[in-house]
Amino acid sequence: MYREAPGRSPDLREQGSRILRGMTGQVAKRDWKAVRLDAGAGVLLRPWHAGDLDALLLHANDEQVSRGTSDRFPFPYTRADGEAFLAGRVVDFNAPVFAIELDGQACGGIGVRPGHGERRHGAELGYWLGRRHWHRGHMTRVVGAFTPWVMHALSLYRLQAAVLDFNSASARVLLKNGFIEEGTQRRAVFKRGKLHDLRSFARTRDTLDDAD
Repeated sequence: MYREAPGRSPDLREQGSRILRGMTGQVAKRDWKAVRLDAGAGVLLRPWHAGDLDALLLHANDEQVSRGTSDRFPFPYTRADGEAFLAGRVVDFNAPVFAIELDGQACGGIGVRPGHGERRHGAELGYWLGRRHWHRGHMTRVVGAFTPWVMHALSLYRLQAAVLDFNSASARVLLKNGFIEEGTQRRAVFKRGKLHDLRSFARTRDTLDDAD
């Protein structure tokens, strides 16, 4: 999860509805290739593609970026890691997992991991942003654009996110976008030689502007 800002594109709910009307079947059968979400301030959310490899390596191979992510996001971040990710061997691209594009270049990512079975109405949110774009409000815009869109697109009633205890910037991003802090999982994550608490946040469908 990672870094800040305010705002939302006004036409995202309509765009998500158009996508839903044009698609059938379960999440696993959906094709997100045509999706383009304008988060404002020159930020575009769109699917990853093979041509993003060099940009991915430029922004992902950074200890400061990976320190707050899961271990599926390694450091050093090698060319082999990038190729595996873009080939869909690290995360499931059948769910919406998008690149954050600025100035024509992928510089971060945001996506969800949907639940299954009795938890299929919910999903887990994750995101990251290259360090050169921190402290400019981009991540708050991104989460603000993506959250209502994905909750409508996947018919979610709950979207949750977890933040390591030291990552106050990521927690602020979620709070600014209507997520509620629900509690703390104490000493839940062992990362880089230290135990960390994990802060839990969630937003539910009834908080959306057009909740049904």
